[in-house]
Amino acid sequence: MRLLLIAVGRLKAGPESEIASRYLERARAGARGVGLTGVDMRELGESRARRPEDRRAGEATAIRALAPTGTRLVLLDERGKSMGSEHFAADIGRARDSGAPAYALVIGGPDGLDPALRAEASLVLAFGAMTWPHQLARIMAAEQIYRATTILAGHPYHRA
Repeated sequence: MRLLLIAVGRLKAGPESEIASRYLERARAGARGVGLTGVDMRELGESRARRPEDRRAGEATAIRALAPTGTRLVLLDERGKSMGSEHFAADIGRARDSGAPAYALVIGGPDGLDPALRAEASLVLAFGAMTWPHQLARIMAAEQIYRATTILAGHPYHRA
């Protein structure tokens, strides 16, 4: 199973991009050891549609195109469910063990996520009730992906 971090918007070169990349590289290094075929970041350009609902719908179509059929789709949204790192890692492990081709953690654009995509998602998660800048959300998501691989491997990075 492949782990995907799908994000609407592109990070510019700089410290935020470097930090996110560093966590994803660490996750890639340990992925095979826990039965994952890889860890990928996929960025989408923001929709240029005039109306917010049209932008969300267009971005949802692009997100779906990046996720293979059968992907466990997990959206990040401030109205989502809170989940600890160990539970997140266990969710990834269950998806892997069930034969899902991919596990996609999705960060929406500035207008949020399309309601139809939310309805299709297996899970909607929140990094708390606060709104986070996309750069920080991307870093936090990358770190949690890395942390999940270490939890699945029994590595001491995660100390509960």
